[in-house]
Amino acid sequence: MRILFTGGGTGGHVYPLIAVIRETRKLYPKKDLEFFYIGPEDEFGSILLSQEDVIVKTISSGKIRRYFSFQNIIDALFKIPLGIIQSFFYIIKIKPQIVFSKGGSGSILVTFCAKIFRIPIFIHESDIIPGLSNKMTSKWARKIFISFPKTEYFDLDKTILVGNPVRSEILNGNKEKAIEMFNLTLQKPVIFFSGGSQGAEFINDFVLRILNSLLQEFEVIHLCGPNNLKQVQAEAQAIINKDLEPYYHPYAFLDEEKLKNAYRAADFIISRAGSGSIFEIAAIGIPSILVPLPSAAGNHQARNAYSYAETGAALVMEQDNLTENFFLEKLHYLLMHQKKLDKMKEEALRFSKPYAAKTIARTILEYLMLE
Repeated sequence: MRILFTGGGTGGHVYPLIAVIRETRKLYPKKDLEFFYIGPEDEFGSILLSQEDVIVKTISSGKIRRYFSFQNIIDALFKIPLGIIQSFFYIIKIKPQIVFSKGGSGSILVTFCAKIFRIPIFIHESDIIPGLSNKMTSKWARKIFISFPKTEYFDLDKTILVGNPVRSEILNGNKEKAIEMFNLTLQKPVIFFSGGSQGAEFINDFVLRILNSLLQEFEVIHLCGPNNLKQVQAEAQAIINKDLEPYYHPYAFLDEEKLKNAYRAADFIISRAGSGSIFEIAAIGIPSILVPLPSAAGNHQARNAYSYAETGAALVMEQDNLTENFFLEKLHYLLMHQKKLDKMKEEALRFSKPYAAKTIARTILEYLMLE
């Protein structure tokens, strides 16, 4: 059996695919199951998928922007037609029984070719406001998995609410291992800052602006992004009070082992509001402050954040309103009121859907078996 995955190539697409792949293998451990991926070139995603024994094929991927740009002309005339041709021949060679799409740039080219060959297509939408690729693919998809109850646009007859797939492995962190791994003192509450793949720069600048005030009361794990670590370390070194250095732990990237232990050690998390981040935070049951990325397409991060915050599991702070005094006062207030924190944890776990990946995997396998 051959399952073909496709997506946009960002971490928000790749990690849910990995979760589904792992659960599919658990449910069907036989050796006749093969996984393939077709998507735009992305070295990081290709490495992660290859580690899961997925055969990765890259295609040219254009993008139709919703504003005037000469790049639209180049993409429409050259990149998109080339991507369709590449997808067409890869699908002929792979001969998948089913295509599972996470949406994003490039995926529409793959699902369009799959439609031509009448290959069943399942899609998953992470956000409340669907991306353009999933909107288009939904018209010929057999099943549409969604993350949020209020997701817009899709045909309800084909829609299944499952949540955003989370790797089950990150739910098993260990606080004792985290102490050793991050050299934590645990003399103060541990705050975990995560900017996400797109929004790290603003979060990084904000952390550095308030660093000394922050470290007076808290210990900080700061995930600042692979391209930003050296700059963040240099600026922190220049401004941090020496007696506070043991409480600051900046990292470029956290692999799965480090991430699960960081989650387990954290008393509170400040994060962007991508669906992947929200559902991981919820599954661990960590109280959070979400700072939506203003430039996110269709303002979907803000919509995600407010939908999650309605449960009482998190607070939302818009980027334009994120000031030092307001943030520190709110954080201090929350951490001084244990009943409030306990309620946030309870609502986070109630919102979470840790079996999303297993539900998707089971649905795919049942469909294949019936075929």
